[in-house]
Amino acid sequence: MTVGTDPHLALVRPVTPRASGCEECLATRSPWVHLRLCLTCGHVGCCDSSPNRHARRHAAADGHPIVASMEPGEDWRWCFVHEALV
Repeated sequence: MTVGTDPHLALVRPVTPRASGCEECLATRSPWVHLRLCLTCGHVGCCDSSPNRHARRHAAADGHPIVASMEPGEDWRWCFVHEALV
């Protein structure tokens, strides 16, 4: 799969982050490493390097596979279904 050809890109919408940190980690006072923004609904979850991997869990549970990095200076999107940059 090449960047820009993923069929899940049709699910991308203009979104606003729903939180300033991982929503689930904030609720449970758990730590996270990096943040990911769901590009379908604005959910903010923690990355796969975080203990709870909430961004991936959200993608699987809600069918929202495309996320973007929320880290300063990073400008990329990832598809959890295809395990690829998009």
